[in-house]
Amino acid sequence: MRASSLAFTAATALFSVSDAASVDAWKSRSIYQVMIDRFARTDGSTTAPCDKLYLFCNGTWSGLIDHLDYIQDMGFTAVQISPVVHNIENDTSVGEAYHGYYPDDLYAINEHFGTADELVKLSTALHDRDMYLLVDVVVNDMAQAFNNTIPPPVDYSLLNPFNNKDYYHPYCNVTEWDNSTNYQDCWLYPYGVALADLDTESDTVVDMFGKWIKELISNYTIDGVRIDAAKHVNNAFLPKFVDAAGVFALGEVLTGEVDDFCPYQTQGYLPGMPNYLEYYPIISVFNGGAMTDLANMREEARASCSDTLALGSFAENHDMPRFASYNNDMALAKNAMTYIILNDGIPLVYQGQEQHFSGGETPANREALWLSGYNTSAELYVTAKTLNKVRNTMISLSNSSSPSYVDSQAQTLFSNTNHLCQVKGPEGYQIVSCVVNYSSTGSSYQLSVGGFSAGDAVVEVLGCTTSTADDSGNVTMYMDKGEPKAYILQSALNQTGLCNTTQDAATAAKKDAAVGVRSSLAIVFGVAVASVMMVL
Repeated sequence: MRASSLAFTAATALFSVSDAASVDAWKSRSIYQVMIDRFARTDGSTTAPCDKLYLFCNGTWSGLIDHLDYIQDMGFTAVQISPVVHNIENDTSVGEAYHGYYPDDLYAINEHFGTADELVKLSTALHDRDMYLLVDVVVNDMAQAFNNTIPPPVDYSLLNPFNNKDYYHPYCNVTEWDNSTNYQDCWLYPYGVALADLDTESDTVVDMFGKWIKELISNYTIDGVRIDAAKHVNNAFLPKFVDAAGVFALGEVLTGEVDDFCPYQTQGYLPGMPNYLEYYPIISVFNGGAMTDLANMREEARASCSDTLALGSFAENHDMPRFASYNNDMALAKNAMTYIILNDGIPLVYQGQEQHFSGGETPANREALWLSGYNTSAELYVTAKTLNKVRNTMISLSNSSSPSYVDSQAQTLFSNTNHLCQVKGPEGYQIVSCVVNYSSTGSSYQLSVGGFSAGDAVVEVLGCTTSTADDSGNVTMYMDKGEPKAYILQSALNQTGLCNTTQDAATAAKKDAAVGVRSSLAIVFGVAVASVMMVL
């Protein structure tokens, strides 16, 4: 047993896990995903190099504590962190375990990230801010470096607590990605690191995992877990593990197929998952695809899953290429950010997305955030901050409504190849938004979209412009340069802390067009009603 043991008792933690454990409590949260080794260093450096992305760059829990303002000021109310347990120490042919996904001792802390006391301090610091802590956990395998000899010559006695070959499946390599027996019982990626596949069908293994996760949750006052590679463990193991944890769980089920994804909810295996069903259309529609594909997938997911409001809504994570690696257009990135924060489910933003990082395949997508200087003026930082503030406000104001904002499903008002407009939230607390897949070179035009009542005074919060809904409850949106739009009632604006000054939307549009005359197509719910109108 190593010195930094998970048996450490967090006696000083004042925040009750039960306060944060429920699915409903998590639905009101907005999660910022941190890769600890790449977020902040203890020394506070913003220049320390991190050019060898497969090696440790020395981010820590203490560094994260020192930069919680950066996250909270962006409006996030929960933080997801990398796995916290001890990993292999080797520099292998696939690099070091900077990410936390090569565990070899579940009962010891990863000292590269800090001490047990520092992890407690992180948990306490988050709870002092009324923020939740979600910790990534690995349950599919234990890791050991090897020389690529097949089968891997694993010394099981070095692994804790699963220190016997009997706790594992016999070696076989995952080769059949559409065969659940193969991808659940065989070993992943046998290159440089042997990922010994745990026999999660075994009652003994289930009990040992249950004992460990209960201690981990209790010792560090953890509010939720992300279960890595949940698709690769025995299905029946998952609800037992979640029950033992006693907190909300997001299980990684990496598939874009409804029939593979939704049964994890409908059959009671997991309460929530990162929403890969919509992730793939999000990437597609902002890179030449039709926005109707995204709208259709949302409806298909609702019809097939138990609760899409408990899914994590995301456009980037540490496993997938950055959004900007496909297309670095800022307007498209803003639209993607708008959709994931105002969509159904729990917003989930990966560190660096707000800085428009553009790394491709792993490990290029795991850049050091400190090299951005934690720029709070970055366009996407400001966009995320605005949208989170609006969402948080509507959640708070509608708390006593039935349904509340978080319990309301977004309703599509209009979608076509280039637009997806929706309304989410009960009347009086609704947000009407439109995302488009035109780039920043997009032309000016007007779009008339409903979602309000006749005569409602509304504010577009991303541009701080005001409008009045017509007799049909429609608002004229002055679209330009591919920018997204998000509207709320003007009566709710003061509670958001946004838009200290506003201007009339039509007047603002004329000012923007003053440099020249542009042609503009007026559209009402996607139907052209005037071929060309001049915007002066």
